Amino acid sequence: MNFHEKFRNLFTSDTREIVWRESIRYLGVYFVSSKSLECSLSNSKRSFYRSFNAIFGKVGRLAAELVTVELLKSKCLPSLYYSLEACPLSSADFKSLEYVVVGAFMKIFNTRSRSCDQLHGNV
Repeated sequence: MNFHEKFRNLFTSDTREIVWRESIRYLGVYFVSSKSLECSLSNSKRSFYRSFNAIFGKVGRLAAELVTVELLKSKCLPSLYYSLEACPLSSADFKSLEYVVVGAFMKIFNTRSRSCDQLHGNV
């Protein structure tokens, strides 16, 4: 048997059903069905976007970029990075997390470029 096979649901002694799932949440970490230990980052990214959009919607272009960056660091990044030490991350996972953070910085600094040189005008 492998992780792709469908299993029948289990029943407890008091006839409650335990349903097989593709993923489970344990202490805020979402584990997914896989050959090896694997975590889902989609909920963490969704939480990051929710908190960033709430902050950016309130302060937006009114606050200085430094203030918005500090708010991002203190309020948004913890939701993105929560429990990452418990999850084995692939290089694709790292790129996915980087994409989220870089996208937020691009929005704060109102640019479409991912390059730091272009952000500072040193092209």
